[in-house]
Amino acid sequence: MLKGTRCETAKCCMERQWRSNPPGVHSWRRGRGSEYGLRLREKQKVKRYYGVYEKQFRKYFQMAERQRGNTGSALLGLLERRLDNVVHKLGFAASRAAARQVISHGHMSVNGRRVNVPSFLVSVGDKVSVREDEKSQKIVRATLEMLGEPTLQNWLQLDMTKLTAEIIAMPTRDDVMMPVEAQMIVELCSQ
Repeated sequence: MLKGTRCETAKCCMERQWRSNPPGVHSWRRGRGSEYGLRLREKQKVKRYYGVYEKQFRKYFQMAERQRGNTGSALLGLLERRLDNVVHKLGFAASRAAARQVISHGHMSVNGRRVNVPSFLVSVGDKVSVREDEKSQKIVRATLEMLGEPTLQNWLQLDMTKLTAEIIAMPTRDDVMMPVEAQMIVELCSQ
């Protein structure tokens, strides 16, 4: 109703059905990205997904290189084991950023000890729990009510009544839910 009479023609700037190119003067120049660009895009995707900076990512990559087996799978396994990711997967926080805040404010404990470092790496047998104080319990229960029952992966075991979880296995490549080519990241970072 607010469109002009020009929008009834094929040259409508609102509809643009007559042009398959993206907007811009030099849109025809855009092509497939370079090999370096594709690999960089995969690395940036993983960094944004887990919320890590370049220096942290390099540290995790060096740790993954030292492990036996596939470096890409080891890298994704290390990133999955971060405490902020575990808290998010357990449903104690709505996002990884919220999980980092919950952890840094001291609401979580690992094996009975308070941990306020979101990059803490959990291992098999660790028990992640919400602190006993009323404020911590209230925050996490409110989040669980808002999000509902979490869908747990095979390497996590959750007790909803006590708000405790146990790491029963190491995360594998299949536990990473995002579509990413880990081999491309390894090729980029190992140069």
